[in-house]
Amino acid sequence: MDFGLPSSQFDISLSPDYFSVILVFAAIFVGIVFVVFLILFILKKVLSSPMAIPSKYRRKVFILSVPQRPLEETENKKTTKEILAGIENFYAGLGGLRAQRGFQPWFYGRQDHWSFEIVVGFDRLITFYLAAPAYLEDYLKQQILSQYPFCQIEEVDDYNIFSAHGYVAAGHMRSVKDKMFPILTYKNIEGDPILGILSVLSKLPEGQTAAIQFLMRSARYEWRQKGVKVASEMHQGKSLKQALSSVGQGAVLSALGKPSDWLSPTGGEEKKPEAQYRLSPMEEQMAKSIEEKAAKAGLDVNIKLIAFAPQEVQAKDALREIANAFAQYSTYQYANGFKAVIKGYGHKAINDFIYRHFDDKINMVLNTEEAVSLWHLPLAGTEIPNIRWLSSRKLSPPVNLPQEGLILGENDYRGRKITVRIKDQDRARHMYIIGMTGTGKSWTLANLVIQDIKNGKGVCVVDPHGTLIDEILPYIPKERAEDVVIFDPSDIERPIGMNMLEATTPQEMDFAASEMITIFYKLLPDPAMAGPMFEHYMRNALLALMADRDNPGTLVELARIFTDESFRKEKLSHVTDILVKDFWEREYTASQKGTTGADMLSYVISKTGRFVENEMMRNIIGQAKSGINFRRAMDEGRILLMNLSKGKVGEMNSNLLGLIAVSKLQMAALARAELSESQRKDFYLYIDEFQNFITDSISVILAEARKYKLNLILAHQYIAQLSAGTDTKVRDAVFGNVGTIICCRIGVDDAEIMSKQLGPRVSEYDLMNTEKFDAYVRLLIDNTATEAFNMYRFPLPNNPDLEIIEPLKGLSRLKYGRDRSIVMREILERSKIGQLGLPR
Repeated sequence: MDFGLPSSQFDISLSPDYFSVILVFAAIFVGIVFVVFLILFILKKVLSSPMAIPSKYRRKVFILSVPQRPLEETENKKTTKEILAGIENFYAGLGGLRAQRGFQPWFYGRQDHWSFEIVVGFDRLITFYLAAPAYLEDYLKQQILSQYPFCQIEEVDDYNIFSAHGYVAAGHMRSVKDKMFPILTYKNIEGDPILGILSVLSKLPEGQTAAIQFLMRSARYEWRQKGVKVASEMHQGKSLKQALSSVGQGAVLSALGKPSDWLSPTGGEEKKPEAQYRLSPMEEQMAKSIEEKAAKAGLDVNIKLIAFAPQEVQAKDALREIANAFAQYSTYQYANGFKAVIKGYGHKAINDFIYRHFDDKINMVLNTEEAVSLWHLPLAGTEIPNIRWLSSRKLSPPVNLPQEGLILGENDYRGRKITVRIKDQDRARHMYIIGMTGTGKSWTLANLVIQDIKNGKGVCVVDPHGTLIDEILPYIPKERAEDVVIFDPSDIERPIGMNMLEATTPQEMDFAASEMITIFYKLLPDPAMAGPMFEHYMRNALLALMADRDNPGTLVELARIFTDESFRKEKLSHVTDILVKDFWEREYTASQKGTTGADMLSYVISKTGRFVENEMMRNIIGQAKSGINFRRAMDEGRILLMNLSKGKVGEMNSNLLGLIAVSKLQMAALARAELSESQRKDFYLYIDEFQNFITDSISVILAEARKYKLNLILAHQYIAQLSAGTDTKVRDAVFGNVGTIICCRIGVDDAEIMSKQLGPRVSEYDLMNTEKFDAYVRLLIDNTATEAFNMYRFPLPNNPDLEIIEPLKGLSRLKYGRDRSIVMREILERSKIGQLGLPR
C-alpha cells in the first residue's frame, strides 16, 4: 500500500560504527548478566553452608523412646499389620506438608527435610533419633505423639559414633527401578519389616558403631503423574513397554532390567496396533500396585549408611550386612528394590552424614506405606536385644497444680516443664514414699527437709543411716543454728538423755506404758517370747516408775523396783492408781513367797538387759530428764536431727531409740490438745526406713496427729516391711490414711499393689522400670487425690556450706548433752547397779 511518502525517509543504512556500539552494549549486558549470576552462584554456595543457614532451618536432635511392653489391653489384640497400618497416618501427615518453593529455597537449598535415624553407639544400644529443622519441631512432635502417645521425645546434643582411632565406611541405598514402582511393604512381608535391620544392628561387636539415616521431605505432586498415566495405559490393554512409550518414558526401560522381562509371552514380537494386549495376572497386579503407590502421599527419601570399626574391612563388612537387610523389600521383576552403593572413607560422605545434607542425586520417592515399612519406632513386645526403650511412661500433671507450697519436683511432659508443689494444708494428710534402695528416696527427703528448714518450719528427721543428716547439715541457715538439736548416740562423751518414762498426766502415763510394752514386743525376735504375764508385770513396773513426776524412774531402774523394797515403797508413795498399788502391795508380795516373783524378774530383765548393759545406751535411757523437750521443740519449731546410724550404734539400739523418739513426739502432739488449733504450729516428722520406728499405734498417729499439726513423711523400700506374717495393720493404716504417695522404682510384688493405688494410668511395668530420681506421684490437692503423674526429683542445691557442720554439732552437744562422767555417776546412784541381789 502506498501512503505517498518518499521512500528515502525509511532507508536507514547501518554503518560499521553502529554495529560496534551494539556489540559493545551486548557484551556489557552479557558481562553484567554473567557477573550477576556469578555473584548469585557464589552467594548460593556460601549461604548453603551449614553455618549460614537461617536458625529456623537448623536442626535439633531428639531421642525417641517408647515403652517395651503393651500398656493398654487393646494393643495386645492388634496384629502387626494393623498397628503398622495405623502408623501410616503419621506419614500421611508428613507427606501432606507443602514442599518448599520460591527464591529462598533456591538460595539455601530445600531445608524442609527431617531425618529419622537408627543408631548403634559405643554403648551398643540401638537408639532411635529424630533430627528436625527448628520450624518443624513442634509439628513433628505432635505427629509422633498422635501416633505414639507415650513416646518420650528428649532433645539432646548430636551423637558421635566416631573415635580418633578407626575406619569409616559410608554408603547409601538406591532404588533399582523407576520411582513409580513400589517396593515390598509390611503388607507383603511376614512380621515387622524393620526387625531384620534391627537384628543386624544388635549383633555389631563391641567397639563398632553404625547409623542409618532416612532423610525425608514431602515430595512435589508431579512425582505421581507418570505412574498414574502408565497404570491407566496398562488398564486400557497396553503392555508395560507400550505404556511407557505412550507417555514418553521408553528410556526408563534401561532402569528396569532386560526389555524381554517386560514383553508379552509371544517372544517380544511387536503387536499390531489394532490387536489388544492381554495383561498377565502379575502384570495386572503390577499396574494395580503402581496405581496404589501413586494414590498415597509421597516422600522424597535419602537412605544413608555409615559404619565405624577399628579395621577398614570390619567397617565395610558391617555396612554390607546392614545393606543386605534391605533385600527383603525387593522382588526380582514386578516390584522395585534397593541397591547398595558402598564407599570407603570419604570426607564428603561423612560431612553430608553429619550435617544431614539431602542429595537429589540419590533421591527416591516412597509413599506412606513404603515409608512405614522402612522406619518406625519399635513395636511393643519387640524382643530384639539392646534397644533403648522408655523405662516408664511420662504422664501429664493435673491442670490445677498448686502455684505455691513445698516443691516436690518437676514434671516434663511433651517438652513442657512444670514445677510440682504441695500446699501446707494438704501436707497434714501425710506423705508416703516408697522405692528400692538407690532410687533417690533419701535425696528426696533431704530436699524437702532443707526447704522446710529454710522456710522456718519445725522438723524432726529420724535417720537410720546417718547419711541423710550429713546431707542436710550444710544447708542449715546460720540464723537457725540455735534451733538445731542433733541427737547422735555415738557421741559417748556428751550423751543426750531420752527417758520414755516422763509423763505429766495419767493419759500420758498410760500411753507411755502401752507404747513401751509394744516397743519391746517389736524388738523381740519372736513376740511369742512375751505374753500376758510379761505385760502385766511390765505395765505395773513402768507405771510405778512414772508416778513421781518430778523425779521419774528410767528403764535402768526397772530391776531395782523388783528387788529394792525401800526404793519400791518410795515410788509407791507417789502412785495414785489403786490398781497399781494393789499389784505391788498384795499380788507381788504374795508372789515373792514362791518362785513367781524371781521368775518374772528374770523374765522382764532379760528383755531390757541388753540395753542396760550397754554403756552407751545406759547413759542415754538412764537419764531421768530427757535432754530434748519434744513438746517445746514442736511448739517453737525446732530442728531435731536424730542420727541413729545402725553402723555406729547397732541395729537394735537404733530401733529402740527411734521408737522412743517417735512415741515421745506422738505424746507431745496429743498434749497440744490444750492449745487452740490456730496456736498449733505445723511440725514435720521425716522418718526414713520408718517400719523400724513405728508400732501398731501408727494408725492413731496418721488419723489423729494431723489434727495437732504433726505431719508425717514416711519412706521405706518395700511393702513387705510393713507386715508381720499375716498381720497387715501397719500397711492398712498407711494406705488407708496417707494423702500423697511418691513411688520410685519398686519390685514385682510391690508393683501389683502400688499400681492399684496409682492406677489406672500407671501400670506395673511403669513402676518396675522407673528411672533413678524419677517417680510417680498421687498428689493431694485441696484434700482431693489427683490422678497419678510422673515427676523428676531435683538434685540437692549446689551451694552447701561445709564449714557450718562442725559449729552446729558443737553447739548442739554443748546445749543438750551432758558430761559422761556426771551422767554415769548419777545412773549408778539411782539404779544401785551391782549393789542389789535377787530376792530369795
